[in-house]
Amino acid sequence: MSPCFDRESCSRGIHRKVALTLLLLLAANAIGAPKVEIVGPCNDATVPASVKKALAPTGYRVTLDDGSPLDVWPPAQVQTSNKPREDATYPLALSVFLGVIHFTRNARDARGNAISAGTYTLRYGLQPNDGNHLGTSPTPDFLLLVPVAADTNPAQTYSFDQLVLLSQQVTGKRHPAPFNLVPADATQFPSVTTDPDDHTILFFKVKTQSGDLPIGLVVKGITAE
Repeated sequence: MSPCFDRESCSRGIHRKVALTLLLLLAANAIGAPKVEIVGPCNDATVPASVKKALAPTGYRVTLDDGSPLDVWPPAQVQTSNKPREDATYPLALSVFLGVIHFTRNARDARGNAISAGTYTLRYGLQPNDGNHLGTSPTPDFLLLVPVAADTNPAQTYSFDQLVLLSQQVTGKRHPAPFNLVPADATQFPSVTTDPDDHTILFFKVKTQSGDLPIGLVVKGITAE
């Protein structure tokens, strides 16, 4: 570095460097920490009116650590039930409609499969309780993505095989597109956090016939197998 013989010029240069460093740090912090904000109703032109009618009037925009946003609109109300399986985390019927999700950029599901930017419905599912899936995720609960054009009736229910076939349209593979559900142990709703496994988790509540149901949805992160 060349020596500086002008004290005033040196001072200005130092101040500029300090200001630039602070701006870079602020920008890094702004991009590095995911955040959530409440947004208005779903106005996505690709979402059929029949689906929009089943959505809550407000949704959640999550800005991820890379600065890209994604939107989640929960259902206006969901019917809770007995847990479909003893090891299930949530009291929801299999294939129940849990809203829609919109990705502004290409994403990846819990298995690392590529998900094209766009809008998808969310359907509740449990991974099979067999040797091929044992221990592959912290909970067996998932939301499976389905192309919104292929799932226009939120009241429709599906068998496990039917739901898998629908979700396979998202990945183009023999496996569906799962996003993991985790226990909703947050103290604030809505909120977003990043866990030690680098999973970005959105915590929000869904209205049910008996009150609010807290949900923890991993919106970014691959589950190690």
